[in-house]
Amino acid sequence: MEEEKEYVIFTVTASDGSQVAMAIVDEFDFENKHYIVSARVIDDTISDEGQYIYRAKITGDDFVPEKITNMVDYERIVKAYMEME
Repeated sequence: MEEEKEYVIFTVTASDGSQVAMAIVDEFDFENKHYIVSARVIDDTISDEGQYIYRAKITGDDFVPEKITNMVDYERIVKAYMEME
């Protein structure tokens, strides 16, 4: 029997202005910053069509996902995450 896993869901704004639901599938720390790995939520299902990494700004018991806009930084963060797996 497959166990149901609960995910933390958050919303981001896509480049076209639409709201996209994302689920946190993993998280990690790199260079003293916290990051979340997420996947799109489509019809109550977690998509396996790619994952996205956001910097997580922790605010008390909550967090704010921040898009990583510097591509050099993003590539370093992705590489670090891939090496952790």
